Amino acid sequence: MVVNDRMQKGYRYTLAAPRGRGFDPRFKPQLTPKEMLALGVFGGVYMRDCTKEFPKDWFTRAKFQKEGSYKHDGKLNYFGVNASQPLSVWRKKKWLYKDDPRGWFQWYCRYYMGRRIPGEDERQIKRWLAMRRHITQLKGACRKGDGTCRPRQRQALLHWAYDSRKF
Repeated sequence: MVVNDRMQKGYRYTLAAPRGRGFDPRFKPQLTPKEMLALGVFGGVYMRDCTKEFPKDWFTRAKFQKEGSYKHDGKLNYFGVNASQPLSVWRKKKWLYKDDPRGWFQWYCRYYMGRRIPGEDERQIKRWLAMRRHITQLKGACRKGDGTCRPRQRQALLHWAYDSRKF
């Protein structure tokens, strides 16, 4: 795979596993990248220029800002709120891997497609596992299915492929 988008030029990676399969046994996302984009994540500005890298059908129902707009719009998110940190915060906290300059979701999309990078995959899966504490918090504070209870926390879980509509 060769990537040429706004943030990467000439980045290459190999697909080593079948699409959507061959995941680490600890990593069991509840949502696919396609489902996440259709639900509304990242305020509608994330990954709009990556449509050539991933299957076209991922983007047919994606909730994106109008072309040319780079302002995050929380209303496009499933829970209608902003639950994102700016990219500058991600960089400062060193959450980004050099080959995935957009962060965890970009890593997940590429992992889903079949890219494998053992050390980085381990790091990202550990980060994903750590998000489960938010599920415990939601279950302790909210009635099941009450999307009005802690919407920012629910939206953040959607960003990590946990289907927080079900908690």
